[in-house]
Amino acid sequence: MITEGSNLLPSGNKPGKRYARHILFGLVLVLVVLATFSHNFTLKDQRSTLFPGFLGGHKHPKKKNVIFFVSDGMGPASLSMTRSFQQFTDGLTFDHMLNLDEFFVGSSRTRSSNSLVTDSAAGATAFSCGLKTYNGAIGVDPNGQPCGTLLEAAKLQGYLTGLVVTTRITDATPASFSAHADRRSMEQLIAQHQLGEYELGRMVDLMIGGGRTSFYPKGAAASPYGIRGSRTDGRDLIKEAVADGWHYVGDRESFNTLSEGDNVKLPLLALLADYDIPFEIDRLDSEYPSLKEEAMTAINALSKATRDSDQGFFLLVEGSRIDHAGHLNDPAAQVREVTAYDETFKAVVEYAKNSDVETVIISTSDHETGGLVTARQVSKAYPDYLWLPEVLAKAQHSCEYLARKLIQKKLQTSETSKGNLVKFIKHEIVEAGLGINDYTDEDIKELESLIDTPGFLMDKLTDMVSFRAQLGWTTHGHSAVDVNIYAYSNKDGLKSKILDKLGGNHENIEIGHFMRNYLGLDLKKVTEMIKNTTHTQEFVSSASEENYFEYIPSFLKEIEI
Repeated sequence: MITEGSNLLPSGNKPGKRYARHILFGLVLVLVVLATFSHNFTLKDQRSTLFPGFLGGHKHPKKKNVIFFVSDGMGPASLSMTRSFQQFTDGLTFDHMLNLDEFFVGSSRTRSSNSLVTDSAAGATAFSCGLKTYNGAIGVDPNGQPCGTLLEAAKLQGYLTGLVVTTRITDATPASFSAHADRRSMEQLIAQHQLGEYELGRMVDLMIGGGRTSFYPKGAAASPYGIRGSRTDGRDLIKEAVADGWHYVGDRESFNTLSEGDNVKLPLLALLADYDIPFEIDRLDSEYPSLKEEAMTAINALSKATRDSDQGFFLLVEGSRIDHAGHLNDPAAQVREVTAYDETFKAVVEYAKNSDVETVIISTSDHETGGLVTARQVSKAYPDYLWLPEVLAKAQHSCEYLARKLIQKKLQTSETSKGNLVKFIKHEIVEAGLGINDYTDEDIKELESLIDTPGFLMDKLTDMVSFRAQLGWTTHGHSAVDVNIYAYSNKDGLKSKILDKLGGNHENIEIGHFMRNYLGLDLKKVTEMIKNTTHTQEFVSSASEENYFEYIPSFLKEIEI
């Protein structure tokens, strides 16, 4: 208690009770300030411990990122083939594993609502909407009604969203997350939805892939984007997108200006090829970025854009052309596609390990393609137990590339110089392209006779490789084989949860359910919001993976080597 005789009072003063109360109030105020400072310091210190980077990094401890990988068409045999291929080409020991192998958690059943063998549209919609639907369906249920997707729900909840692919951005897998169409061939309508021309407006913040063809008019020779547009309505969606605020990137040079994601302005539309980006075995680094470059550019851009946000991002990354190599039964192309996917997955996991944002990475396939078997009986005698990865290592190009090259050579060869064409087939196509020297005259004659039927020509080229490698294929379509599930989280507590929910064998829709529940998304609400979305279209694109083996030859003559 403070009294008049206290040495806390100025000497010579004889204050009254009011002065004593003022001093008492001041002391109490000082104590409150000191206590508050001490409490806040302790709280911040605790937050820094509980949420690493609280003071020096992100300030949103509940922030989440989901990166969903789809290895289109990759079955267990593709992984086995690629693992053995790497062991051979890199001189590795038999216990060498793919990067994916470390993160294996389970397997997925792939059937659609109307077939034991799914297609990519129904397979991707199983992930995006968490329901079974019919083959060919893009973001619609078995009754043809639009269903809310993970990407849409995440965007409406404040997440940024992105799509990264190596096929057309309007192809089945990316489309099933970002559009709604009765048939996957409606790529012109899909492009419109992806740019925001439907009930919800723009839901995608970033798109990187191929597929300019569905965005600009057919025969638009004066277009700066190319001359092989397929839109039949005369619209140039790229010009419209730029006018609407999209940052457009159309080639390798302009992609480089993105500075690996540090110089990205959202929304970003990066269409880097008229159709699909070339197979990895054919891709020139000076002309096209790799899947890894695309993915890391997207991740860095989205990370930067969400740095001060309460929400993170949802990103789809598809190894699209693993599937195309399977359709073509091209093992030399496929092992390079799987390797590129595997390297991309590794890079993204490293990103997550170094991020202070809670991140979940899931990888799976929509289905297997080609019915690949790492064995083949090549004679009537009882087979040797072997297959030969060195045959794949010698091949320098895909059958797609070599068929195109041969077709163009024939167009340039006169009737009087057919001998030059035969020499070209021997030396440029078979020896240099396929790495095969033990061919026969019958092989060369057959290749020459098939130039006008590109599908059969590619079939002959790939079989020359597969036969010698002793690899078998059962179909040019898909199979019903179960596919693998891989997962990683940079938060220890989530790792056991992922194993609990995705470990073992599951239906494909359960993978969609896991992501929905993890992000706390309301797909039913989104479905109600989009019920009036236009999902039918009279005009369609000619480019559809649904008949991949048939449609590729239609533009082989157009694409330059």
